Amino acid sequence: MLKPHLRRCWCIPPDADAEFVARMEDVLDVYCRPYDPRWPQVCLDEQPVQLVGETRVPLPPAPGRPECYDYEYERHGTANIFLWVEPLAGRRHVPVTERRTAVDWAHLIQNLVDVQYPEAEGIRLVLDNLNTHRIASLYAAFPPEEARRLARKLELHYTPKHGSWLNIAEIELSALTRQCLGRRFGDFAALAAAVAAWEQERNQRQKGVDWRFATADARIKLKRLYPQIKA
Repeated sequence: MLKPHLRRCWCIPPDADAEFVARMEDVLDVYCRPYDPRWPQVCLDEQPVQLVGETRVPLPPAPGRPECYDYEYERHGTANIFLWVEPLAGRRHVPVTERRTAVDWAHLIQNLVDVQYPEAEGIRLVLDNLNTHRIASLYAAFPPEEARRLARKLELHYTPKHGSWLNIAEIELSALTRQCLGRRFGDFAALAAAVAAWEQERNQRQKGVDWRFATADARIKLKRLYPQIKA
């Protein structure tokens, strides 16, 4: 069972925020819809990862002692991790890219449409408001005919500002960070291999996501966020 951490004050906007509740209820409505392979529900998020190399060989682990790293390291640039998850199917994929530009996002969408869900009529995509997460990004990457073909396959649902906890993909990214990214990666290949192993193991173990926070709950627990309508 996954429950959003509503007590994180920095994740909750000021009182009476109509924009927040409108987008929140839109996303919660998506999560309440039953599984439909013709219209898969997919949540998408991303995060940068710093690549760092060792200046000295780490000491191997020993009984009662974990592997030891020197405090000095060499910066080898950054990489980007995209993560999408289909909560009702318990399926996730974690592509690693060198950048996270609009074009990178567009190619991720093309893969979702043509490789991951080729038989779907469309994809209901939950994502945040990053400026690259726009239909315009498709036109920056592909000819207009291809961009429009892909756009017709998408039903976009944006989480509100200060509402990233509504994106199930962010919860998956948190698990990835704790379980896989707690060590240093000196190059792109090492990071990609570790992430691929985590993805395979998690897909085998985590069968689905049980989201239990619905619109009715929001209207009670987050009542102060709703504008008060005067008669």
